[in-house]
Amino acid sequence: MKSVRMAGITKNFGNFRALNEVSLEVEKAGVHALLGENGAGKSTLMNILYGLFPADAGEIFINEQKVNLKSPSMSIANGIGMVHQHFMLVGKLTVAQNIILGAEKTAAGFLSMKKNHTEIMEISERYGLHVEPDKRIDDISVGMQQRIEILKVLYRGADILIFDEPTAVLTPKETTELMGIIRNLADSGKSIVLITHKLKEIKQVAEECTVIRRGNYIGTVNVAEVTEKQLASMMVGREVILNVEKSPANPQKTALEISNLIAEDENGVQKINGINFKLRKGEIYGIAGVDGNGQKELLEAITSLRKVKSGQIIINGTQIQNTSPANVIKNKINTIHEDRHRRGLVLDFTVENNAILGKQNQFSKKGVLQFDEITKYASELIEAFDVRPRGCEKQQIKSLSGGNQQKFIIAREVFNNPDVLIAVQPTRGVDIGAIEFIHRALVAERDKGKAILLISLDLDEILGLSDTIGVIYEGKIVEELKNENIDENKLGFLMAGGILEDDR
Repeated sequence: MKSVRMAGITKNFGNFRALNEVSLEVEKAGVHALLGENGAGKSTLMNILYGLFPADAGEIFINEQKVNLKSPSMSIANGIGMVHQHFMLVGKLTVAQNIILGAEKTAAGFLSMKKNHTEIMEISERYGLHVEPDKRIDDISVGMQQRIEILKVLYRGADILIFDEPTAVLTPKETTELMGIIRNLADSGKSIVLITHKLKEIKQVAEECTVIRRGNYIGTVNVAEVTEKQLASMMVGREVILNVEKSPANPQKTALEISNLIAEDENGVQKINGINFKLRKGEIYGIAGVDGNGQKELLEAITSLRKVKSGQIIINGTQIQNTSPANVIKNKINTIHEDRHRRGLVLDFTVENNAILGKQNQFSKKGVLQFDEITKYASELIEAFDVRPRGCEKQQIKSLSGGNQQKFIIAREVFNNPDVLIAVQPTRGVDIGAIEFIHRALVAERDKGKAILLISLDLDEILGLSDTIGVIYEGKIVEELKNENIDENKLGFLMAGGILEDDR
């Protein structure tokens, strides 16, 4: 039995056709992956199913009954729940308060937290989603926040769950846990639609996969019968190279040197415990570690977003610790931040205004911005890094898909011609075609003699891109390895605090 059937769904935004007669059929009690490039229309299709957008044409059937889903409340009433990529939680409220918000259970007309707590714990036990109801959202991990989002939709009685890029903000361990949760939900009779770019996740957990390309239905396949490479080719319309292609590095003189660095987090806990390493021009230096081992504090120290207690940060012979972000940029360090929305973009600004952030003076004469020059410059970034849709210079950047926002940020930072480019989670939440493009761009900058500092939780990315790998554990670089014959198991052992035999 089909729990969801969408037939001939078409959606236009002005003159732009986001979906063109797309179809989707989801089996009951199964996991159905929805695959496509950034901007292909996956989220638009699911937003229509969730009642956020009306379709311009097409039909929707839930459990073989035709429905007209005009709002999220109508979708919820039909047993549909959506776990959004960007969590919809209130940080100051508790876990329990967030779960019941808008769907509170009452007793004799009064809110009964006891009754709500009991139902939350019953659901969490049934599906293996263990939580602490009285904890504040601000005090729990990102992975735990996602569990709360799942519990929210289960609490509202959802039998069809849509997961929109659910692992984009998770660590590898949290991702593994989530895949187990999704499988458990399907085995319990729930129908799952999984929007993802990650081919490994599709192979791991999904039975079927529907591919959309540029708003068009490409096909639905049995996941067990196709390879990751075949899925990638369906998605982008050409053969995709899944491994990073690069020649051996030719490192030159030191560009960035970190010496005996010590720094604390917001609570006064020492998170950087005497880090030492050197990054050379013409080299990609990868920082590998489990999240929470000082990566965030290291980045903020280098970019002067955090004061250090002691130690030195030296760029081209000049100390820059405890100065200012403007001084860091002046000394030719540019950063691709992990959180593109908070640190990389001004979402309500246009694409062209985001292109000149931090260097407006270069595009002004006598205090007046030269808008024709700004538009031309933004067009160059868009063309060079294949940002879609073309001609989006005047659009608000929040209208672009996440992957195209990311490509735009990387284009902007590369065009700034830094000596040191810091790339933090540069491919988080982007599709396989964009990952291939971004990886090639970083290698190309290395080959031009730039120094690249890569901080990533994705071990495949670290192993694929890095020339040298520094393993960070409890705020220290505990091993430095040349990336020639190291394997993922060895790297994972070191990241967990293991010691190699020859180091004993």
